[in-house]
Amino acid sequence: MKGLVSVVTPCYNEALNVEEVAARTRATFERFPQYDYEHIFIDNASTDETVEVLRRMAAADSRIKVIINSRNFGHLRSPMHAMLQALGDAVILLFSDLQDPPELLSRFLEEWQNGYRVVLGIKNSSEENRLFYWVRTRYYRLLNRLANLETYEHFTGFGLFDRSVIEMVRAYDDPYPYFRGMVAEIGLPAAKVFYNQKARQRGFTKNNFYTLYDLAMLGITNVSKVPLRLFTFFGLGCSAVSVLVAFAYLVYKLLFWNSFSVGVAPVVIGIFFLGSVQLAFIGMLSEYVAAIHTQVMKRPLVTERERINFEGRRAEASAGSESPG
Repeated sequence: MKGLVSVVTPCYNEALNVEEVAARTRATFERFPQYDYEHIFIDNASTDETVEVLRRMAAADSRIKVIINSRNFGHLRSPMHAMLQALGDAVILLFSDLQDPPELLSRFLEEWQNGYRVVLGIKNSSEENRLFYWVRTRYYRLLNRLANLETYEHFTGFGLFDRSVIEMVRAYDDPYPYFRGMVAEIGLPAAKVFYNQKARQRGFTKNNFYTLYDLAMLGITNVSKVPLRLFTFFGLGCSAVSVLVAFAYLVYKLLFWNSFSVGVAPVVIGIFFLGSVQLAFIGMLSEYVAAIHTQVMKRPLVTERERINFEGRRAEASAGSESPG
């Protein structure tokens, strides 16, 4: 009996790319006749012609499955939902912008055959803006220093994950999943496949400052408590310095009562400094509170509007769509 491999491709306004993604994926699997595969596209309520293109593709090839979300649920929840609907012995996450080459799937399958349950696509170079790449690198290295576990620099989610790993991820039951952090938390030995990330050829990136900031803060709050403790230590340090400065001012004033004038400037500077420190601490604390709030609400990952070509799959697939994770 052939093994089944599931390829999951999230998309939003990618009408110009989805057909090529499917064609290049199909060509890759032709080199592995020992595997059947399904290609699951999950559309995040696109406003262009993506859904129409996906319908046409699914009508021509029953291996292409389509999930259409009722609205845009973001770039974290939607891919995770599709991965949890996959039935494959291995699940591959492949994005639709073609910056990560589908041909690399052959390397993933080879490493999986070699016994690795986690195979990660790691970009060691990129054709994106050099400043953005430099900032990303600094962020990943900061995250590595803050985390109490090994994280993967320049891993975006592109990779292959054994069925056992997907079931571990399912057990997290996280309504706002940080998949990269989950992979690091699981901690299984991972094969790393390095590649050059291409520049986007068609369409426009859907990331903006808010989505990038959200992802960055989610990464920090998921893998580390260090920021909270740093602010605690910094607050204690500021308190100690304030006491010492106040004592020094008192002594100096007693010794030079008539000639020493404190002035308004040190008071104003101190108030603004301590106020800014407090606001920064409250802001960081609010990120953790927001993460807790999201967990407590326990909303489902997505709400589906329609499924295409899922008829005849095992019953647990439809059962899984009812669960929040």
